[in-house]
Amino acid sequence: MSRTMEWAARTDHFRGIPRKIVIAVVGAFAKTVSSVLNTTSVHNADTLLRLVRSRPSRVPLVTVSNHMSTLDDPLMWGFKGFPIFDTKLARWVLAAEDICFRNALYSYIFRLGKCIPITRGGGIYQEHMNEALERLKNGEWMHTFPEGKVNQEEAPIRRLKWGTASLIVRAPITPIVLPIFHHGFHEVMPEKYMFDRRPPLPLWNKKVDIIIGDPIEFDLPAMRQKAISQSRSESFPTAGWPSTCDGLDEAAQRCLYATISEQIHAAMERLRCFGKSFLRS
Repeated sequence: MSRTMEWAARTDHFRGIPRKIVIAVVGAFAKTVSSVLNTTSVHNADTLLRLVRSRPSRVPLVTVSNHMSTLDDPLMWGFKGFPIFDTKLARWVLAAEDICFRNALYSYIFRLGKCIPITRGGGIYQEHMNEALERLKNGEWMHTFPEGKVNQEEAPIRRLKWGTASLIVRAPITPIVLPIFHHGFHEVMPEKYMFDRRPPLPLWNKKVDIIIGDPIEFDLPAMRQKAISQSRSESFPTAGWPSTCDGLDEAAQRCLYATISEQIHAAMERLRCFGKSFLRS
């Protein structure tokens, strides 16, 4: 399967000028909405800034967050002090193909903005997941929304999809995984505003809070061995997944991805609970 407009996502596409233009325009939009029209507070911003700017060489970064609106990305990077205009530091993000890549113009713009199209329901071995792995192999930053879709309810974090866990396991160098919880973007871009539709423009005079956690530690060698042992005593439906490069069959992968997803979910839920007390104070 071919990759949608992959040529537009290359650094050397027209010497990188179209990407710089898109990143500048989108960055200005995010800064204006998050820091001028609305009030955004960030807890533990230094951790994110440090990992974005100065990770060990070739070590990738994976940030994970809840998904409260269609504008979470890029607005969550629009807070004061974040280097949103730096094309080299900018995140890659997994983006829904049916929303962001619905036509050629959208596809071109989102590709320039370092977005990777993902078919929801297409599984963890769809072709564009391989592209995401290549970005991680190069030590880049990837942001994902592991809940898989927008959720504007004041409720616990939903069960996570396994795509993020599979990227963590299959990446040649284990990425640093940083959980983030945010609250308020659902008021900036509500799903049902007028006539059960989103507003044509972001709303203003809202309060946004972003809670950045600490990196999640994964002992992958031990977790792999545990998954292999666990898979021998349990039965799973099969989808024909290939074995990983380190020999994990589909059953072991399912056990491992479920365990990692539960660990990420627990970290995000702790941030959500901390955020509730943070908001009350």
